[in-house]
Amino acid sequence: MTERTGRSGDRDGRGAGATGGSSGRGASRRGGAPDSPGSHRGGGAGGERDARTRKNGVKSAGPTGKAHRHKAAPRPAADDAAYRAGFGCFVGRPNAGKSTLINAIIGQKIAITSSKPQTTRHVIRGIVHRPKAQLVLVDTPGLHRPRTLLGERLNDLVKEAWSEVDVIGVCLPADEKIGRGDRFIAAEMARLRATVIAVVTKADLVDPATLAQHLLDVSELYDFAEIVPVSAVSGYQVDALVDVMIKYLPESPQLYPDDVLTEEPEQVLIGELIREAALEGVRDELPHSIAVLVEEMIDEGGLTRIFADVYVERDSQKSIVIGARGSRLKDVGTRARAEIENLLGRRVYLDLHVRVAKEWQRDPKQLRKLGF
Repeated sequence: MTERTGRSGDRDGRGAGATGGSSGRGASRRGGAPDSPGSHRGGGAGGERDARTRKNGVKSAGPTGKAHRHKAAPRPAADDAAYRAGFGCFVGRPNAGKSTLINAIIGQKIAITSSKPQTTRHVIRGIVHRPKAQLVLVDTPGLHRPRTLLGERLNDLVKEAWSEVDVIGVCLPADEKIGRGDRFIAAEMARLRATVIAVVTKADLVDPATLAQHLLDVSELYDFAEIVPVSAVSGYQVDALVDVMIKYLPESPQLYPDDVLTEEPEQVLIGELIREAALEGVRDELPHSIAVLVEEMIDEGGLTRIFADVYVERDSQKSIVIGARGSRLKDVGTRARAEIENLLGRRVYLDLHVRVAKEWQRDPKQLRKLGF
């Protein structure tokens, strides 16, 4: 295994990591960065088309690409009229445990997690397959007071998802008291047609007495259809939560093929895994200034070469991401590559560049280029 250390140039820094094969880049990169990390969706065209065009379906946002697959679930009997299928989402303040919960339900990492608020930036869809039901879960960014054009667009994504799903789970962490942000979200729920349930997350972090009191406080916040305490870490009541959400889905034909785990293109998932690795250990405003664009993926037998750019807003931030003699960027590449290899199931060569796009969070042109 070889690792290329990061180095900073006039405007960009580089870092790469590979398992097996040559550490050299081989063929030169083709062209510049595209307007968005586009790719083509593969497999199950009929089922996915139905999902996108259903009246209460969630519209696809961002680039398209090859859907990630998993082992097929048993199909329901053809004459089973009780089959249910529809869309659900989790909402809540930033860092309420939404993405961690979705990963636990799906059984595979499709949404990145971090202790940094506002980690989620894309509407990620994961599909839960049951013998008599199919639940399409939509992971949304946390609703927050926007300070940039990016923040405004993320809030718009959240509210669009709210209006188009069948059941909404409001995530309320058990280890935090109900606050003004929770009350604001609860008031917004009254305007929606979806069934609204309360999901008390992080139940493993408090004792039974504290959890019981928090459940009472939640019951006074809003007229929730149901209140379900869960722990994504321990698995406590995760399956029960899925059963509750499925109960409120409409009777419907199957929306996705049995072997589709997420609708998201692999390039988007890979970009998010790189960003997750880059978020570790940074502080202040830097987490919000990091974006990742996967520019190219090349399959070479059992090895996939991935070329990606990590964007920041200032030269000083670029230096932080690269680290002394490229040490931090090398660590980012090592951790991201391990997650990507787990996702793809094959060896990966990862080439990272750090680039400066000044004030990209406020620049409409830069936001389009980065897929927002």
